[in-house]
Amino acid sequence: MSYTALYRKFRPGEFDEVKGQDHIVTTLKNEIRTDRIGHAYLFCGTRGTGKTTVAKILAKAVNCEHPVDGSPCGECEMCKKISSQTSMNVIEMDAASNNSVDDIREIIDEVQYSPAEGKYKVYIIDEVHMLSAAAFNALLKTLEEPPAYVIFILATTEAHKIPITILSRCQRYDFKRISIDTIADRLKDLMQREQIEVEEKALRYIAKVADGSMRDALSLLDQCIAFYLGEKLTYDKAIEVLGAVDTAVYSRMFNCMAELDVMGCVKLLDEIMISGRDLNQFITGLIWYLRNLMIISVSSAGREMVDASTEQLEQMEQETKKVDETGLIRYIRILSELSNQIKYATQKRVLTEVTFVKLCVPQMEKNTQDDSVIARLDALEKKLENGIVVNSSSAENMDTVYAAKANKETPEENKPKVELPKMVSDDMKKINEKWGQIVSGLSVTAKSFLSPDICKKTVSQDGQTLILQFTDATAEAYFNMDEKKNLDELKILISNIVGVDAGIMVELVSPEQSRNSLDLSDLIDKINFDVQFKK
Repeated sequence: MSYTALYRKFRPGEFDEVKGQDHIVTTLKNEIRTDRIGHAYLFCGTRGTGKTTVAKILAKAVNCEHPVDGSPCGECEMCKKISSQTSMNVIEMDAASNNSVDDIREIIDEVQYSPAEGKYKVYIIDEVHMLSAAAFNALLKTLEEPPAYVIFILATTEAHKIPITILSRCQRYDFKRISIDTIADRLKDLMQREQIEVEEKALRYIAKVADGSMRDALSLLDQCIAFYLGEKLTYDKAIEVLGAVDTAVYSRMFNCMAELDVMGCVKLLDEIMISGRDLNQFITGLIWYLRNLMIISVSSAGREMVDASTEQLEQMEQETKKVDETGLIRYIRILSELSNQIKYATQKRVLTEVTFVKLCVPQMEKNTQDDSVIARLDALEKKLENGIVVNSSSAENMDTVYAAKANKETPEENKPKVELPKMVSDDMKKINEKWGQIVSGLSVTAKSFLSPDICKKTVSQDGQTLILQFTDATAEAYFNMDEKKNLDELKILISNIVGVDAGIMVELVSPEQSRNSLDLSDLIDKINFDVQFKK
């Protein structure tokens, strides 16, 4: 007989064998035991969490001749037929390849016939989110009121793609990611059955790499056993087979980053590439390592949330003293950007090396975020402490960097404020003369809304408030938004150029009102004329 993969060989055959989904198993067993079986179920969750497995166990349980505490006996004729996939009562359908209306019509035609044997006809539709919109609509009525002997079990990894009309007709069960401890215990139990010698540390590492998926864990374990067939599977061997990186390497890389050692980072990357490790996996693992450092750094209870040995936790606590939380967040942000870019990059190594140079030389990062500015300042301070002379290109912006750090650390209310004189009627002439200069400092969108054909400038009766009149409601709303960003920007520019604290108001007027009101230029000409006439 040909070899059977571990995840198929040890697929659970009864509810008690399902690991990590106790909330679902208990509910389904109670329903079967009390004969409260639903007509439609929706199983949601990530890959390898047991959706299809539980669906098959449920199909066996509802047709079992002698169920034991809500679970199938596994010994009766119906259980054996369903397990061997020879039963006509359980129909499995892959919606990824059978997603048309015609495929659903076949199901609708078949449900009219009662089961040839057993109590229920069970339809298991896997990856149900792949059905077309028309196919979902065709299924609606049958899913809502199927014959008493029909049960639908829908399984999906993307529940958000399923129409709400389908969701409302099903009992929904969300499958959780399986914990590392649960996966490791299951793998240990299976290896004892198979009489294969495996190091417990290797099993835990495989469980961690599986990322909550029992099927992935069994497939990875299968791969490791095949490579070292007949030998004891150790932690180091598991790392070698999976192309993964040991935690010690992440620690070395972090220390190089913390010490701003560019060449140390590049040499370590070279070692990783020569040893055949996957860069994507390395970046993901490094981000996770930095996340653990951040958790330990921000809270004394963080150790409990990090899966590591006592010795490793102590080492990580020492490493958190080298970089503060802001620095760790900056590392995670930059590496997360790299993780997204590297998927589609042709020169993955070069892109990775550039990113690590950026991490170690903060002044190369053209970024206005506070963490980047502070990282540049810290780098300059370290150089000065070590007696390294900072060249002019690095030092010329030092005042700006210190000012940025001071601004971040100084509360807004404690900053000195310069009092400007309030705007009076005589200042309107200065504003009118320098209006072009004022507008040129605004954003492109603001400039377009302040064009003469959209906005008219006028002044209040007391001559102390500049009024912007709009006939377009959109333009008025833009300038009168909650944050008052554009008004504040305009006010700052007037205060900088004219030197007054300008009062500005926005008005929405009709075209007729706009025509009747005088523009700021006309008002100034009228004032000048009145002055000359009086003289």
